[in-house]
Amino acid sequence: MLPESSMSPLSPPTIDLPTPERALAIVAHPDDAEFQCGATLARWAAAGCEVSHLVCTDGSKGTWDHQADQAQLVVTRQAEQREAARVLGATGEVVFLGHTDGELDSGLRERAQVAYWIRTLRPTVVLGHDPWKRYRLHPDHRHAGHLAVDGVVAARDPFFFPEQGVRHHRPDSLLLFEADTPDHLEDVTGFADAKVAALEAHASQFETTHGIDENDGSTRDDFRLRVAAKLTTMAGGHGPEHAEAYKLITNL
Repeated sequence: MLPESSMSPLSPPTIDLPTPERALAIVAHPDDAEFQCGATLARWAAAGCEVSHLVCTDGSKGTWDHQADQAQLVVTRQAEQREAARVLGATGEVVFLGHTDGELDSGLRERAQVAYWIRTLRPTVVLGHDPWKRYRLHPDHRHAGHLAVDGVVAARDPFFFPEQGVRHHRPDSLLLFEADTPDHLEDVTGFADAKVAALEAHASQFETTHGIDENDGSTRDDFRLRVAAKLTTMAGGHGPEHAEAYKLITNL
């Protein structure tokens, strides 16, 4: 099933940032970026943006099979994430912090890791979970959202983690997905298929998050329709046929 999007964008939203030189999606699990901002990343990549992924957890609990080999699942999910990035056209890094699925924290150690990669990859735009989404159940999404926000603050100022030996960096914009009150749309018309193809690279998640039965082609077709329908809903009649919605923060 598709993750829920709680509200339509506020009216009128801003539409489309300039194509960034570099973009970094900071997410809790493999497949989160594809679900939440995959079409945006595909459009930017097609326009020449260097797209990178930073995945905070190892995805080791992403199965309903209680007899699954978790070590193998981690390997599988990393390979799926790299393939999904390739499908999106991403030419940047795919970084795994490797924290245990379901046990992510947003303390200073984790913040330093995220700040390091923001400084190293030097994104123009950072994308991440909105940590202030109401009634969010999954702690990893909440913590990953705080890490994206706190990591941007730490990365921009030279006296945070100076022992890293990496020059500080201030992105131009922060886009928070899953926001209760989005105020910005990225027009992704024409990129629904790329989003779907990238999501389908995460085959280990077909049962748990995609609602796809590998032996039933109709469920795969239904999944594609649901992805496109969600993009239409996010567009909210504001112009684009398909859009992904965000809370935009530019005063970084």
